[in-house]
Amino acid sequence: MKVKPALRNAMLALMVSTLLGCSSVDYANYSDQASQTEADLSQRLLTQLLADSQADDASSAVAVAKLTDLVNVPELQQFITTALENNPSLQQSVVALNMAYAQHGITSASRLPSVDAGFSGSATEDSDDSYTTDITVSWELDLWQKIADSSNAALKDIASSQASLQSAKDLVAANVMRSWLDISLQQQLVTIETQRLAVLENNRALILARYRVGLGNLEDLDNANTSAASTRATLASYQEQLAQSKRDLTLLTGEWTGNDLGVNIAAAFPTVLNPISSLGQQNLGRRPDIKTAFYNIEAESLRTDAAYKAMLPSISLSASLTDMAESPSDALLTGPLWSALGQLSAPLFQGGLLKSQAELARLTTEQSYWIYQDTLLTAVNEVENSVGQEYSLAKQQQYLTEAQMSAERSFVSYEEKYRQGLVDIFDLLTVQQQTYDIEAQLANTIYNRLINRIDLGLALGLGVSHEA
Repeated sequence: MKVKPALRNAMLALMVSTLLGCSSVDYANYSDQASQTEADLSQRLLTQLLADSQADDASSAVAVAKLTDLVNVPELQQFITTALENNPSLQQSVVALNMAYAQHGITSASRLPSVDAGFSGSATEDSDDSYTTDITVSWELDLWQKIADSSNAALKDIASSQASLQSAKDLVAANVMRSWLDISLQQQLVTIETQRLAVLENNRALILARYRVGLGNLEDLDNANTSAASTRATLASYQEQLAQSKRDLTLLTGEWTGNDLGVNIAAAFPTVLNPISSLGQQNLGRRPDIKTAFYNIEAESLRTDAAYKAMLPSISLSASLTDMAESPSDALLTGPLWSALGQLSAPLFQGGLLKSQAELARLTTEQSYWIYQDTLLTAVNEVENSVGQEYSLAKQQQYLTEAQMSAERSFVSYEEKYRQGLVDIFDLLTVQQQTYDIEAQLANTIYNRLINRIDLGLALGLGVSHEA
């Protein structure tokens, strides 16, 4: 039975309307929600931190624009430059970015016509040879912008990879700076233990001399030997930690020569600026990890659109030139026949495959949104913790400085009293240990405060320049 043209057209219109209804998606605009959430949180957080920092002298420090502005040491900048050029982990991120560019090229190719050429020949017994040449041009019309959505999603993947690369650069630079400070710390600890050992050795020699003339006892000598041996063990540990810190710095540069560092790092800590002063110029949206999470939302949203549009009809056009002859030269399109074809196709039944794929894409977008929320809240927590640590470590440094001055005065007093026989060796050794312990604790506290400033710079979105 033949179907009348009017009835056939009505059926086709009904089918298209049904498919359009199936593709109508009413899901939340996660990227807009994410942008608004980030803006609100940034404003509230920075308003709170700026209000807290106004009462602190540290807020008067020089403003910084990049992570590398925190420490102004030319030799350190050279190490950072070398690390950014050669660090193996960073180069993996560079390759990932190039892969994203290649993937975009694959996706974008679908938007352009494709051209295929073919040449064939056949030989049959008792008949003439025949040769066929054909050229076919085909193109799918992007009627619903489905291919455009996929291509734009690949562009968002590139932006996400660029942000990931920036994050990797920032981390490498921060780790170089941390290693530099760690070497300074270990050198100070080695110096402190060396000084402690020298004092203990002098005391041991004094006690031994007094014991030989009958003015001391064996317990005093044993206590002196114990303290000296314990300090030697601690000194050996610090010396190895110093060597490991230098090896770690070399590892970050991506180069290994088997030799010591080509630069002498001062034991005194370099000045590390306080990035709190740049709070008014910062927002959490500058952080590369937040940028990565946001671009992932946009990419998955576009893929969701493309997945729903896959249920709509598609139109493809093709044209071909064909020539057949008895010789290869005559078959080179000297008298070709041409043909053109337009095709409208629509998926009718695939067992729910397309619908499930669209739902999976929508859920992936929602998952990306919650990953973004988690990243954003983690960023807020890192900023708050780092700012709180800055104030806490500043107070600790102040109190330990006062304690060190008191301990040094007490040490001089006890040493004089011991020489006069007013206190025993145990009291003197206790005061000596306390003096050097506080000095070591102060060095660690200053180190932690400087490291925290680098962490705060990262938390605020400071990074190395894009050209680095």
